[in-house]
Formats: sequence, C-alpha cells, structure tokens
Amino acid sequence: MVYMKKISTILFSITFISCSLIACKDNADQNKREEKLAYVEKDTANYTLIKYIDSVKNFGTVKKGTQVKLKYTFQNVGVNPLYVINVQPSCGCTVADFTKGAILPGKIGEINASFDSNHGSTGSVRKSLIVTTNTTNDPNFVLAFIGNVN
Repeated sequence: MVYMKKISTILFSITFISCSLIACKDNADQNKREEKLAYVEKDTANYTLIKYIDSVKNFGTVKKGTQVKLKYTFQNVGVNPLYVINVQPSCGCTVADFTKGAILPGKIGEINASFDSNHGSTGSVRKSLIVTTNTTNDPNFVLAFIGNVN
C-alpha cells in the first residue's frame, strides 16, 4: 500500500512538472509571437496590401446548438510579407483562428471562425470579426456573418 502511494506521488509529480514545462514553453512561444507582431505593427515602412476574397458569410438557418464553421480567405497583393496581428470576434459566442506566419506576396491566408449558436436567443444573427493586419489598406477590416437560429 505504501509502495503504491509512493508511485502515485512520483507519477503525479512527473505529470505536474511536465505540464508546467509545456505551459511555460507555450507562454514563451506566445510571448515571442506577441513581441514580433508588436514590431511588425510599428514597422509601417514594410506594410503591404490585402485583398479579401470573401468578407461576408451567410450560414443560412441552423438549429440552436449547432456549431457553425466559417472560413474567410484573403490574398497578399502587396510586395512585403503580410501578417495577421489579431482577429477579435464581436462576442464570446465566436472563436477565431488565423494564419499565424508570414503570408508572402501573392499567397493566400485564411481566417477560420466557429460560432456557437447555443449562446444567445433564436432568430436573426449578425456578428463580426475585426481583423488587424500590417496593411496600408484596411488595417482593421471587419468581416461579418449572418444567419438564423431556430
């Protein structure tokens, strides 16, 4: 019994230390990314141009509780690398993910959003995402999606 307790304590300690190290690495990676993006955001001499291929989505009518997946695409039409600095949903019912690295000239990037229709009431839905980029045109562009929840 004492032997099992010691093994459990050792396993718990190893798991705790491993999780702590992973969390620290994730925090360090996030801090490096934030530092780089802060620099990119201030480096206006290297801003580029963006062209949104789609900026408004209509997801139609869904049943309450449905997870709605949306994908927006854009292209770097300038001469410098394009960076998405941030994507801010208009409410807590939407989560966004986006291309994290440099989008080279001529290349396509994407923003993926997930809308949880379980939040809020039924009826017409109009939500938005504010996209911040290192671009001279539309540095704070608003993407939108609409639909109905039954």
